[in-house]
Amino acid sequence: MTYSASVVGASGFTGGELLRLLDGHPEFELVQATSRSKENKTIGHAHPNLRHADVRFSHPEELESVDVLFAATPHGVSMERIDAFQDAADTVVDLSADFRLNTEAQYEEWYDGHERPELLEDAVYALPELTREELPGADLIASGGCNATATIMGLLPLVEEGILTGDEQIVIDVKVGSSEGGAGGGEASSHPERSGVVRPYAPTGHRHEAEIEQFLGLDVSFTVHAVDMIRGASATCHVFPGEPVSKGDLWGAYRGAYEAEPFVELVAGGGGVYRYPEPKAVVGTNRAEVGFELDASNKRLVVFSAIDNMMKGSAGQAVHAANVALGIEETAGLEFQGLHPVGAP
Repeated sequence: MTYSASVVGASGFTGGELLRLLDGHPEFELVQATSRSKENKTIGHAHPNLRHADVRFSHPEELESVDVLFAATPHGVSMERIDAFQDAADTVVDLSADFRLNTEAQYEEWYDGHERPELLEDAVYALPELTREELPGADLIASGGCNATATIMGLLPLVEEGILTGDEQIVIDVKVGSSEGGAGGGEASSHPERSGVVRPYAPTGHRHEAEIEQFLGLDVSFTVHAVDMIRGASATCHVFPGEPVSKGDLWGAYRGAYEAEPFVELVAGGGGVYRYPEPKAVVGTNRAEVGFELDASNKRLVVFSAIDNMMKGSAGQAVHAANVALGIEETAGLEFQGLHPVGAP
């Protein structure tokens, strides 16, 4: 069975990734891509890797009827247009932050409130490793934030195994590429300003902290750095467990959580150059690398995770969740394994 699909906000970086994935997906037919600024231009005009595709941008107010609508719009747009989106599609997958959190109070605290709080309880978070059982048949899916996704992937097995209970001190440092700022990232993301930097841009109060605390039930100290790469999010989590933990405990927790997951690989101090999770190794893929190291002398556990922020942290996660929601093979359209060697992601 083939499902028709559209992408709203298709001229941006994440929209382009969605178009790329849908163009090569065996079960989706891309029928519409919208953009106000690029209306009537071919999608190859904005995304040169898609010059072969015979699709033109249309105006976002003129939505076609489809099975699945992917909304790659800025925060605030989807909550304003959700009725139109749901009128146009049986399943809406939103890649903004508009439906990720559970309550109106959270949006008051972390954002600028919410216009449609009655829909929050209906939305399903798009990370299948966390919410797989809730996704089948879901009609409103909220794709997670890239920094939150990287962090959750690293810490989830520790929560599920009871190694983390919520009382521990947890310090998280995430380093992200410039594509996180989007196609209109502004002065801070311009090449002269971004090149060569390791810049703390959210020492405290990053909005993705709310997702981490909501889905893991942990209080965390969270900092994000902008670094000189285009794609990628690398999370380093410093955890101070309340009880002693061994490497055997850790291997048991991570293998138990991820052994059967198609898009998670454990990379924990093996041989070769890439001994721990590395964004460069997953660029362009929907894979997450997760690893850890035990610092017994300091009663500290260091957890590493790496993703492509535009794939596992956004478009890839969205397509993966749509696959699960519709009963399609989970890995369909997401089989690309990456390249090596490859330039800076």
